[in-house]
Amino acid sequence: MYLHLGASVVIPLGDVLGIFDLDNTTSSRVTRDFLARAQQAGQVVSVGEDLPKSFLLCRNQAGRVTVYLSQLSSATLLRRVESGRFETI
Repeated sequence: MYLHLGASVVIPLGDVLGIFDLDNTTSSRVTRDFLARAQQAGQVVSVGEDLPKSFLLCRNQAGRVTVYLSQLSSATLLRRVESGRFETI
């Protein structure tokens, strides 16, 4: 099963470690430092061109960590997961 993050980007649902609201979490210095290090390491993927509202921390089966910045809110993404509105490929 796959989760649609917007702008034709889908990821395996099993890779998702967490869905976070950018407004709430970036008030913490720890989170800002984490996102800055992930950006420097080339682990950040921006989904779409709009201002991001949330980020997803993911780890694929090979152990590679990726941070996706999504223009969808964390509440919208969570509702998609809880309601079963995700893609099957």
